[in-house]
Amino acid sequence: MASGIPSPYLTEAWPGVGGRIKDELADFIVEEVPLYPPSGEGEHVYFEIEKTDLSTLEALERIGRALRRPSREFGFAGLKDRRGVTRQVLTIDRLDPADVLAIDAPGVRVLSASRHRNKLRVGHLRGNRFRIRVRDVEPDAERIEAVLAILLERGMPNWFGPQRFGVRGEAQWIGRAIVSGEDREAVERLLGRPSVEERNTELVAARWLFQQFRWSEALERVPRAYREERRILEHLLRRGEDWSGALRRLGPRMTRLYLAAFQSFLFNRVVERRLAFEGGDLGRFRAGDLAYLHRNGAVFLVDDPDSLVERSRAFEISPSGPLFGPRMMPPSGVVAELETSVLEEAHLSPKVFERLGRYSDLGGERRPLRVPVSELEWRLEGQDLVLSFFLPKGSYATSLLRELMKNDEIPEGFEQQ
Repeated sequence: MASGIPSPYLTEAWPGVGGRIKDELADFIVEEVPLYPPSGEGEHVYFEIEKTDLSTLEALERIGRALRRPSREFGFAGLKDRRGVTRQVLTIDRLDPADVLAIDAPGVRVLSASRHRNKLRVGHLRGNRFRIRVRDVEPDAERIEAVLAILLERGMPNWFGPQRFGVRGEAQWIGRAIVSGEDREAVERLLGRPSVEERNTELVAARWLFQQFRWSEALERVPRAYREERRILEHLLRRGEDWSGALRRLGPRMTRLYLAAFQSFLFNRVVERRLAFEGGDLGRFRAGDLAYLHRNGAVFLVDDPDSLVERSRAFEISPSGPLFGPRMMPPSGVVAELETSVLEEAHLSPKVFERLGRYSDLGGERRPLRVPVSELEWRLEGQDLVLSFFLPKGSYATSLLRELMKNDEIPEGFEQQ
């Protein structure tokens, strides 16, 4: 089983094969496919790492300590999961490639290093290749083939995966509270709401203590690695119930992650509505849609849906959904009504997202409702299903796996609105 999202399946007509992922680190291998190779010259070092059982941010901290450089100075194209073996590209300036190749950091191996002109930015990748072993499935080849055939023909629903919402399934609600100016709600969700999904017993104990206003005891139990939580608690102990001041102790990187989680949650709700509205065909256009060009991410307004059928079948274009923000291009007609209804359900108006304008990466954009699955291969090895496939940047392998497995475990935080 795996942590999941409370969303419908495109392939609901076929039962899942069950199984488990990430039993062993080598069961989940991700290889980042860069947008471009290193130029061979310039002031930056462009290097590929292989990390094991580390998040991207944890790997950056370790590499930074080894090179005596702060982690914020590194460039990277995307965040990768902690649990598994992942390869991704980083950049750092004013160093010699030989120094980077000599890095000795636990859980990190440098595979190559070369000169490059520019710092790598988020989104500067083509996509990711996955090699995944799902253990203890029902070895029903007909069922597996049928599910994968639907995904290949119609595209994979472009859900944001459970990683986006945190172990407790709470990240989106913290983001909602921040964007709504509900500072106390944000802090109480950040520090409280203990959950069985969290395996760190000290952190769970600290959450219980916080909810009982035993803040000094809670601070003693919060692990040192949870620096933002500790800073917030320390502020409350000094200033009392100064919720706004406490929330300002949350670093900009974590603030962005929580706000992005709420944007992602709303996008998932739009995908869910469109999936029902279109009878499972997320490639069907409506007048007023904003079509997403897969080759470059550009969008254009749809006036004549019938003229786009062949381009949609070829996965040249797809309908798009909202990452709400002040700079997002809005749709019109029935599509706009559907997206507005999702905001109304969250008791919000589009105006609330104006405050995201100060974050250049959260200003709002359109995201395709579906993505093509390519380079797909699979085989059964006894009770294990072994898969390899390529997905475009920003899409989640778990969205494909959940269609096959259909045994999501939904964190309780998803239901605590």
